[in-house]
Amino acid sequence: MPRVTLADVAARVGVSAKSVSNVVNGTGWVGDEVRQRILTAIDELGYRPNLAARQLRNGRSGLIALVLPDLREPYFAEFAAQFVTTAQARALTVLIAQTGADRTAELAMMAGEGFPALDGIVMSPLALRPGDLDERPASPPLVLIGEQAESLLTPTVHHVGIDNVSAAAAATAHLIAQGRRRIAAVGVQESGPTATSRLRFDGYRQALADAGIADDPALYATVEQFNRAEGSMAVERLIASGTDFDALFCFSDSLALGALYTLGTHGIPVPDRVQVMGFDDIEEGRFHIPAFSTVDHGVEQAASAILDILQDPRAVPGSHHEVPHRLIAR
Repeated sequence: MPRVTLADVAARVGVSAKSVSNVVNGTGWVGDEVRQRILTAIDELGYRPNLAARQLRNGRSGLIALVLPDLREPYFAEFAAQFVTTAQARALTVLIAQTGADRTAELAMMAGEGFPALDGIVMSPLALRPGDLDERPASPPLVLIGEQAESLLTPTVHHVGIDNVSAAAAATAHLIAQGRRRIAAVGVQESGPTATSRLRFDGYRQALADAGIADDPALYATVEQFNRAEGSMAVERLIASGTDFDALFCFSDSLALGALYTLGTHGIPVPDRVQVMGFDDIEEGRFHIPAFSTVDHGVEQAASAILDILQDPRAVPGSHHEVPHRLIAR
């Protein structure tokens, strides 16, 4: 069977081969309606770009590496799915790798080791340290995501993410507006990669201070990792301590799901006696009973912003690119 070419796609849609090339390579301008028709024809005809020829022709491979710590965690899995969808709409291919938060793996993948020629690397590091990126070459472009990465910015990399402090403050303020005064912070971390915990804890304390509510260390529920088991155990310890609380601000939806399990096993009604707030807006949380509120991370906007940076030679590295967050009350 002969290989499908750009000309075949162009003939199917009734446009020039240049227009098809612009869509495939993410160059030039093509209207949304024509772009969609071209993408549909690409799918129907089974067109596959010749990556080697593309790289020789324009220096771009159309390949992006997405490097994440743990694909078992719903937030990372859902981020990966959205990123791939967004990239495919731009005729880009995503290679996904997992580091397990291992420093050696993060250093290797940051440098592009083990990957083919790439147009960019998108990475959520947990073990890298300040200074690790100082000697990294500017190519392929590197975009960091995640709170731990904000302290790693150098003149050769970008960072994309939300304002975690203001998002956490808004989440806590929502609980306060519901009449809650004894709000426990589930997700305080004392060791390991603590940037996410620290920023959301800062927002929590800021909202309490703004409302004139005393900050009570008895309401700090510590965890080692952001997962269901840790959320469950943290609330178990909180209950065992005899500390009075009427709300939980969980620093991730996975923590919230674990917390809800423990509240249920103790027969504590939600939200009548205890209201629960999560963070991340993972799909599982949208269908959980009892329902709980959360913060939308702006995953779709982040994916688009990252690809815009990687495809724009004018994007200035060494910058934090903020995407919007949204409180979802349930």
